[in-house]
Amino acid sequence: MHDDRPTWRSRTWLAATVAIALVLCGLLAMGVDSPAAAWTAVLAAVGTSLALAAGAALKARSERRRYEAELETWAAEKATQTERLRIAGELHDLVSHGLGLITVRAAAASGATGPQGDAERRAALADIEAVGRETTTELRRMLTVLRSPDAAHDAPDAPLRPAETLGDLPAIVDAAVGAGVPAELRLGELGHVSPGVQVAVCASVREALANVLRHAGQTPATVDVRRDGSDGGDSGDVVVTVTDAGPAPDHRPQPGAGHGLSALRRRAEGLGGSLTTLRQADGFRLRLRFPDGDLR
Repeated sequence: MHDDRPTWRSRTWLAATVAIALVLCGLLAMGVDSPAAAWTAVLAAVGTSLALAAGAALKARSERRRYEAELETWAAEKATQTERLRIAGELHDLVSHGLGLITVRAAAASGATGPQGDAERRAALADIEAVGRETTTELRRMLTVLRSPDAAHDAPDAPLRPAETLGDLPAIVDAAVGAGVPAELRLGELGHVSPGVQVAVCASVREALANVLRHAGQTPATVDVRRDGSDGGDSGDVVVTVTDAGPAPDHRPQPGAGHGLSALRRRAEGLGGSLTTLRQADGFRLRLRFPDGDLR
């Protein structure tokens, strides 16, 4: 947006000065016969200048109001765009996680045989139905906001879903276990963690485990969340490390959009953190670092 803010004070005085100068120049050119005539001319010049100044001031005020209205419109559009980008990120996380669970669960059940295979298939179908229902419900909520921009204004403080905390990590890991990934959660002494970092940690763990499902299948994984240094205080980065044991036997990697690691990196960098990955002989390690101090 161009910075075309009206500077009505300078324009007003410029117009007045020019008007007075023109009248005085006219007086000097024509000459005056008496002081009364001179005063009359000066008063006329001043009156003309005041009229011009008043007109310029009114015009400048109108321009300022127009500019301020444009600023408000621009700010509202910017806020809407930012919110839509945030929702798009949540949509990616939600769909990626849900479809990852469904795909891996279905693939595992399709290879089950015998009496135990029947039980495994029934359990897989129940899990797929539960994940599908949950994902569909969340999608409807988010799409309602995307389709109706006024929905956010009607309830600006109402989140799309309750903000996650570190207390939700066991359930997130259990969901991966339910999909067949023997994942283990290890929590260090974290102290006080800011709400924004807690949300980022939960979303990152969910996405990282979804990546394990897509690319390594039903393989053991470890989720480690702790402070850098683990001194039990409230200072230092919060570090999330997700390690898997490599692809499970006969696993075929599931194709994805390729945005998983990019989304994780953007989430970390958005909070001033970083993402590092390491492919090892016995698996894959992903580490996110979130700066977080004592914000109480």
